Amino acid sequence: MEQPTIETERLLLRPFSVEDANVVQQLAGKRKVSDTTMNIPHPYTDGMAESWISTHPSNWENRTGVTYAITIKDSKELIGTVSLSKINGAQSELGYWVGIPFWNMGYCSEAASALIEFASRTIGITSVRAVHLTSNPASGRVLQKLGMRHVEKSQTPDRNGLMAGIEIYETTST
Repeated sequence: MEQPTIETERLLLRPFSVEDANVVQQLAGKRKVSDTTMNIPHPYTDGMAESWISTHPSNWENRTGVTYAITIKDSKELIGTVSLSKINGAQSELGYWVGIPFWNMGYCSEAASALIEFASRTIGITSVRAVHLTSNPASGRVLQKLGMRHVEKSQTPDRNGLMAGIEIYETTST
């Protein structure tokens, strides 16, 4: 089964294509975006987006992850990503980012809510976990809007090997 698109009121979530790599590099390559995540490197160099996008089809086929490009429905403009990774049976981990021009518009909440509902309905995901940096309270607000509950505060090494404070959230559905 091919990865389907997901439509919301304002957004179209679709699989990435290699043609998206330049926009991904431009958006994710901003230091302010990288600083809000555990995994996006900075600098975001040539080839990184293509390499990342190339992993998506096999993750979907193997049911280990699903990654979507978040696009504005009317303009088709790529603004970020939302994903479920580390899929193990009915459990997964939510991740997302959007480019700076699209912050504080509710796009992450809208996209993540649609993905969680899709995953519950079509691939049997009933438990979703999300982790955000303590230094990024906006991400915590997204998770709270989704109805996720805060379960733990911890520390873990970040992408540079430095200890970073994290907040862990979970949600379950039946």
